[in-house]
Amino acid sequence: MRTKIILLFTLLSSVACICAQPAYDFSKLKREKLGRGVVALRESPSTVFISWRYLSSDPMNVAFHVYRDGKRLTDTPVTQSTCYKDAYSGHEAVTYVVEPVAKQKGSKELKNSYTLPENAPIGYLDIPLNKPEDGVTPNGETYSYRPNDASIGDVDGDGEYEIILKWDPTNAHDNAHDGYTGPVLFDCYRLDGTFLWRINLGRNIRAGAHYTQFMVFDLDGDNRAEVVIKTSDGTIDGKGKVIGNPEVDYRAKNGRILTGAEYLTVFSGETGEALYTTDYIPQRGNLKDWGDERANRSDRYLACIAYLDGIHPSVVMCRGYYTRAVLAAFDWNGRELKQRWVFDSNDPQWSAYAGQGNHNLRVGDVDGDGCDEIIYGSCAIDHDGRGLYSTGMGHGDAIHMTQFDPSDPRLQVWDCHENKRDGSSFRDAATGEVIWQVKSNIDVGRAMAADIDPTNYGVEMWTWDTGGMRNIKGEIVNPNIRSFSVNMAVWWDGDLLRELLDKNVVSKYDWNEKVCKPLTVFEGAVSNNGTKSNPSLQGDIIGDWREEVLLRSEDNASLRLYVSTIPTEYRFHTFLEDPIYRISIATQNVAYNQPTQPGFYFGPDLKKGMFRGYEFK
Repeated sequence: MRTKIILLFTLLSSVACICAQPAYDFSKLKREKLGRGVVALRESPSTVFISWRYLSSDPMNVAFHVYRDGKRLTDTPVTQSTCYKDAYSGHEAVTYVVEPVAKQKGSKELKNSYTLPENAPIGYLDIPLNKPEDGVTPNGETYSYRPNDASIGDVDGDGEYEIILKWDPTNAHDNAHDGYTGPVLFDCYRLDGTFLWRINLGRNIRAGAHYTQFMVFDLDGDNRAEVVIKTSDGTIDGKGKVIGNPEVDYRAKNGRILTGAEYLTVFSGETGEALYTTDYIPQRGNLKDWGDERANRSDRYLACIAYLDGIHPSVVMCRGYYTRAVLAAFDWNGRELKQRWVFDSNDPQWSAYAGQGNHNLRVGDVDGDGCDEIIYGSCAIDHDGRGLYSTGMGHGDAIHMTQFDPSDPRLQVWDCHENKRDGSSFRDAATGEVIWQVKSNIDVGRAMAADIDPTNYGVEMWTWDTGGMRNIKGEIVNPNIRSFSVNMAVWWDGDLLRELLDKNVVSKYDWNEKVCKPLTVFEGAVSNNGTKSNPSLQGDIIGDWREEVLLRSEDNASLRLYVSTIPTEYRFHTFLEDPIYRISIATQNVAYNQPTQPGFYFGPDLKKGMFRGYEFK
């Protein structure tokens, strides 16, 4: 199974140095070429916190030196972690460089420096934005713009990520509501705020959480990410070129878009140029075939990245989940999109897959064949475009997939359901076999999975209506979860437990008092998407193995990338090298955002007993 890991550790000054390496041959996968991800930020007026990546290509005993403006700061190399504190109180810009003490023979270090800007803020990187101008709809309504979901991709091949940001107009609408919206815009920024390009999707793409899913990934293996988005006539690329007919207007009088051309476009991540445009699959056709005449069913979209052949990343664009569900897989070779397969629940042999989709999805090799499957809510689609299984439990709003049980390498799925019958379910990701279930007569609209309690074995789970927090056996281990978030999670404080993220607050579970308590508050920053309260992005973007939180400022003039400055005793290979984790970042912006999760167990139970042949103490 490709998602299996071997955990190795070396005892360094009584501190575990642990790395995750796949048992499956990862060398076949066309993956990103990552740099050091060095970042420096103010921890206080008198200290600077420097953090960097530990890569799987590094020797196990690798040690690092840290330099400021060419002066070495480390008398003794850093070995226990991949972070360092510098007692520096100056206000001018300075450049930090991180270098391994002994490089591997023939290795070439990608970018390994970071310049701390003059008068840098404390606790975060400030990324100024090129805020779009306000607009007016055909019925005279004025709207402005707010930074919304974001993704990451190395657009120029230097081994470091840029940010691709979606701007939503303030009059964005859910599919259930009528009304005009302003155009959806996409920008690309470097982490220092350098603005690279803007794509305007135009008046014929409606704004809302379910309309525009954007995939950012290096699809052709040239070490430069592409951006794939559904487009239409009037879309303007990053170089000012218009796609299709710029004159047509498909908007109905109620603001909905029920007719007109639908395209799928691959854009250059470096320039925003439209590289290739084809018809979107499937076309909307007759609206009634999707369940209504208002496009509330037909205009529900999902998307993902998946290694369908076990080697190359494919992009999968999806339509529908309440009724008919269609997934279309494409490969990009640098010149054209080639269709790999189309799955359609209208095909009689796949009729059991209709109505099984969520507002999100998960991707990973769940059956051990070396190729990725797509967990499409209550069903799964195999790597070859055929149905793998359907549980029949129907639509849900949240879903989580990882290795929940440290002693069992299989992946499991924690899912909630909206049918006022099936409640929430814990199942085997490969077979759909239900391990345990909590039925409910209400719409269970949120579900969370995170290892937050070291007194329980494995990952904990809870929803709005489970009767409390449960362990991997389904047993209630805390009946009172009123203080718990069910929105997002983040590895923040440096131990092996996960923290909870809701709005602009990171909370820590107190397993003695059995309540969650605020740990960090990101003052001056706000979340997105109403009650979903998610950041623009959350994940291991830069620095050491811990995760960062990308939020918009209260005035919508900038993004703030918050980086933990809490010292950690551990060093792990960056989660970005795990395909399931990396794809979970790429799909985080899809509809109802879900937190990242790796394809292996990660938590305090790594330290207990024998684990796949290695002893943890």
